[in-house]
Amino acid sequence: MAILEVKNLSIHFRQYTNGLRRRTLEAVSGFSLSLNEGEVLAVVGASGSGKSLLAHAILGILPPNAERYGEIVYAGEPLTGERQAALRGKEIALIPQSVGYLDPLMRVGAQVRTAVRTGDPAEEQRKAFARYGLRAETEKLFPFQLSGGMARRVLVSTAVVSGARVLIADEPTPGLDPAALAQALGYFRELADRGAAVMLITHDIESALTIADRIAVFYAGTTVEIAPATDFAGDGAALRHPYTRALWRALPRNGFAPIPGAQPSPDALPDGCLFEPRCDMATPACAARKPRLQQVRGGSVWCEHVT
Repeated sequence: MAILEVKNLSIHFRQYTNGLRRRTLEAVSGFSLSLNEGEVLAVVGASGSGKSLLAHAILGILPPNAERYGEIVYAGEPLTGERQAALRGKEIALIPQSVGYLDPLMRVGAQVRTAVRTGDPAEEQRKAFARYGLRAETEKLFPFQLSGGMARRVLVSTAVVSGARVLIADEPTPGLDPAALAQALGYFRELADRGAAVMLITHDIESALTIADRIAVFYAGTTVEIAPATDFAGDGAALRHPYTRALWRALPRNGFAPIPGAQPSPDALPDGCLFEPRCDMATPACAARKPRLQQVRGGSVWCEHVT
C-alpha cells in the first residue's frame, strides 16, 4: 500500500532578468510516483534533472521563489504546508546529500539525540551509532572531526532514531569507495526491510539496482518510466521508454552507447514530449502534446509508442 503519493507535481521558479523583467522557469513538470512501505524506490536521472527538488517539495523546504503545483499525499491525506512542518524530521525524514546539514557547532551525539521521539535519547543514539559502526567516542566529536563516511553514518543515524516512516536519501553516496558504498546502501535496504518506505535519489543507476525494488526514471523534471528493478537486465528489452533504454545502454557494461543531444534547459522545454528532440521513435504528434500515462507489462510509462 502506498504511504506517499506524488500526483502531477510541478515546480516553478520566479526569476528577474535585466530590466527587472520577471520570468518563470519550470524545473519539474507533471511528475508522479507512489512509494510503498517496506520498499526502496530509486529515483534516477542525470544531474540537473530536478531530482533533489522532488525531495525538497515533499519535505516543504523549497526556496521562497518556488511555486509548487499538483498534490502530495501522505498516509491518505494531503500533505499541506502545515502538515509538512509537523511531520518533517519525525514521520518523514531526509538523509541529505551534503554533510553541511550537520550543525558545525554542536557535538554529533547531541545532534542525533534531538531527533529521538521515543525512548531514552542517549540510549537510542548510542544504539544507532553501534549499529552503523561508529565508536562510542564519536558522539563527542564535532562534524569537522569526522571522515566523510562517518558523517554519512551520523546522518543515517539521525533519520533512524526519528522512527520516520518515510526516509528520503538524496544522493547519499558520492565519493565513497566500493566497500563504503555497499555498506551505505545496505543501511537503506535494512531500513526498508524493517518496514520503512525509502526513496533513494541518485544518478548512479548501477548502485541503486543493488537494493531497489523499483526504479523511477527522471528526465528534464518529469517521470518517464517506473519499472521493477528486475527489468534492468540484458539489453534492456524489458524496459518501456526509449530514454530508459538509452540510459541503460549508455552504461559501460552495456556497450557505452550514448545518444545525441542533451537534456533540455528548464527555460527551453519542448511543448510536447520532453524527450522528443532526441528520440529516434518520435513522430509529429510527440512534438505537439504531452505523452499519456500507460500501464504496460507491470510498469508505468509516459510514451505514445509503447505496446
